[in-house]
Amino acid sequence: MEPTPYAHDCRPVGEILDQIGGKWTVLIINRLGLGPMRFSEIKRALGGISQKMLTATLRDLERDGLVRRTVTPIIPPRVDYELTDLGRDLHGPLNVLGDWAVRNRERVLHARELFETQHPDAVPLRKGRAASVHGGPGAAPAPAKTRA
Repeated sequence: MEPTPYAHDCRPVGEILDQIGGKWTVLIINRLGLGPMRFSEIKRALGGISQKMLTATLRDLERDGLVRRTVTPIIPPRVDYELTDLGRDLHGPLNVLGDWAVRNRERVLHARELFETQHPDAVPLRKGRAASVHGGPGAAPAPAKTRA
């Protein structure tokens, strides 16, 4: 198998994965995989996303060619979002990944609990909130400890 032309440089792939790997991007793509939705429907379906974050994420997805924004000139204007062909192509792999996450969530939480028991001073390097057995789903990690 021939190496890809970018095998020596991960930046081109990393740039795309950074966008499509975002929490809200994955959830939005998966929701829009069910069909076109209005802004308020997406916001309601996701729960927890701010209007500002939803607007910014949809704009980024539109810029990347994954989402199409359609304005119907009525009063008030109707704005619908739907996946483009490129977005539908991405929906398949993201849906598989989402299914994997749901199926394996308990196994991952168990592994975290085991790791935290064996390494009580370890601090997660990833930013943001992570589910923990101790704190329940979506619980914030324990306060960061300084590393030596």
